[in-house]
Amino acid sequence: MVVNKTEHWDEVPAVWNRRHLLGLEELSAKEITLILDQAEHFRSILTRGDRKIPLLNGKTCVNLFFENSTRTRVSFGLAVRRLGADVIEFAASTSSIAKGESIIDTAKNIEAMQIDCVIVRHHCPGAPKFLAENLSCSVLNAGDGPHEHPTQGLLDILTIRRHFGTLEGLTVALVGDIAHSRTARSNIWGLKKLGANVIVCGPSTLVSTHWEEIGVEYCYHLDKILDRADVFNLLRIQFERQVTRPFPSIAEYAHLYGMNGNRMRRTKENVLIIAPGPINRGVEITPEVADGPHSAILEQVTNGVAVRMAVLWLTLAR
Repeated sequence: MVVNKTEHWDEVPAVWNRRHLLGLEELSAKEITLILDQAEHFRSILTRGDRKIPLLNGKTCVNLFFENSTRTRVSFGLAVRRLGADVIEFAASTSSIAKGESIIDTAKNIEAMQIDCVIVRHHCPGAPKFLAENLSCSVLNAGDGPHEHPTQGLLDILTIRRHFGTLEGLTVALVGDIAHSRTARSNIWGLKKLGANVIVCGPSTLVSTHWEEIGVEYCYHLDKILDRADVFNLLRIQFERQVTRPFPSIAEYAHLYGMNGNRMRRTKENVLIIAPGPINRGVEITPEVADGPHSAILEQVTNGVAVRMAVLWLTLAR
């Protein structure tokens, strides 16, 4: 596909003046497109074999994760190193948090060691914003409770754009636990701003009718939208954020909302299947779909490194 290229891609464009990335809700379509275009540049460099692009030499970032993570944490760490910066891995379970230290005291003490960026994941919505208001270094949101996960939204959107060339006019279905999904929220803000139509689908206990207020369609029956969506983003059921079970059983959920071979045969010929991970095979997606020709799940992971490199460079290079 063709992307917009600046004459000097390694110079931060004047349109970008943000020190933090807290969510996609606050970004304009132009800013989102800038990140995607920059990620394309980094991806092309990485895939041709260059493993170091030393644009952030001398910078230091901290992965401040208070929740478990595989893809996001490793991806951010790798993105930092790819850009020539140093990364410090923080583990809440072995830190002074276990002794009662607050998140702000922890962050301020780490900042006092002369770091440049905090990449934070926390179970409380708004935690990254709180840190951004109290720290002098850059703050990147790696997921704050059920609020937003901006880099996941960006890598999902980049994956879709690479397959279709544009977001304009596409119909993207987000299927699953919409109520507790920060990925769904970041996807919705980004997709809507770039011209896509969004459908949220799942049990009525997990999909609110209020999404209509911002132009998002809701549906409680996956089978009714199989032939309408260009993209299905299959979200994990987040039992860890739920107080009560939102449906009778996992088996029933898989029967009603799981993407399987039978349902795939009723989708569009060029349908794209993505999932933020971790995936639960046999629940929201069957192995034949996850590993099938329409799946871009592993491509999402590749795109994630490029997206996080783009975000790090834009926020830190200036």
